[in-house]
Amino acid sequence: MLTIGAFAKACRLSPKALRLYDELGLLPPARVDPDTGYRYYAPEQLERARLVAWLRRLGMPLARIREVCELHAREPAAAAREIRAYWARVETETALRRDLAAFLVDHLTATSRKDTTMLELRYSAHSDQGRVRPANQDTAYAGTRLLAVADGFGAAGGPASSAAVEALKFLETEEVAAGSVLNLLEDAVRGATEAVHDLAEGTESGTTLTAVLWTGSQLALAHIGDSRAYVLRDGELFRITHDHTVVQSLLDEGRLTPEEALSHPQPALLLKALTGGTPAGPDLRLHDARPGDRYLLCSDGLSTVVPDDRVRDLLTASPDPERAVRSLIGAANDAGGPDNVSCVVADVVEAANVAEAVEAANVAEAVGA
Repeated sequence: MLTIGAFAKACRLSPKALRLYDELGLLPPARVDPDTGYRYYAPEQLERARLVAWLRRLGMPLARIREVCELHAREPAAAAREIRAYWARVETETALRRDLAAFLVDHLTATSRKDTTMLELRYSAHSDQGRVRPANQDTAYAGTRLLAVADGFGAAGGPASSAAVEALKFLETEEVAAGSVLNLLEDAVRGATEAVHDLAEGTESGTTLTAVLWTGSQLALAHIGDSRAYVLRDGELFRITHDHTVVQSLLDEGRLTPEEALSHPQPALLLKALTGGTPAGPDLRLHDARPGDRYLLCSDGLSTVVPDDRVRDLLTASPDPERAVRSLIGAANDAGGPDNVSCVVADVVEAANVAEAVEAANVAEAVGA
């Protein structure tokens, strides 16, 4: 038997940590002296203790460490898979935090010129039936302040997507107090949820919803489902939403590779959407905008058939939002158009340059013709 001090030194866990893991039932000692309460450990417990120590260094929560240890005792390969899945999720969450940190750095280091420059959106929206579906259940909308895409499904999918977007349109004229834009958007999505619930209750119907509210310098984003939002910045395309699908959750956990995800039999099986059932909350985020940013909102009728690098190329090559939308929808239909496809493209421009940009686009179109 090893004393707690000797055992702690051998496994590189402190005596304090060993006492905690004993209390939690994660690593109980082999024997406790009935008179002194002193803990003794068996040499064969070192392997489990070292595994616990390594997993704690990874930052794994204690509850999950318990699961891994139990798997390791029965099937080491299964424990390895669980660790791989955990780390894949950590990397995904780290990437999301990295993107958020980049936006925060941009915001906090913004120049005085940005503080005094008025920004506006140039935008275009279109929804297309595609080449296979008998009807269009998508809804796309773009206005001076609101951008939205909803992808309906089920018997009442079309009315559901339309109702969800319609419930947000009051945001075009609603006054937004400083610091409350996300609260306002969340309340609006709650209204959209109620509208969809009334239409879809008792059916297997519903809709996704990805919406952006423009404040003049920032974009507030609400997202639920597998429609997507992207930003094209400095020639690079970044996805700023996270799909609420079974396939995406398996990717996050490391249980599917990106290549396996492409051939999954149920790629559009949703974990969250606006439906007639229990309400699900949206993802809410705030993004600092730059002049020159181009934003894309789209239904999965685009993202499932047109790769991101092709989307980036089409967005980069199109001089204005209208032609960008037409190019993207055309690419989806050229790829077979298996689903309805909806796109909203919005450019962030300096207010003084809006008219100049529109005129330049018209000239480019005339020359191209």
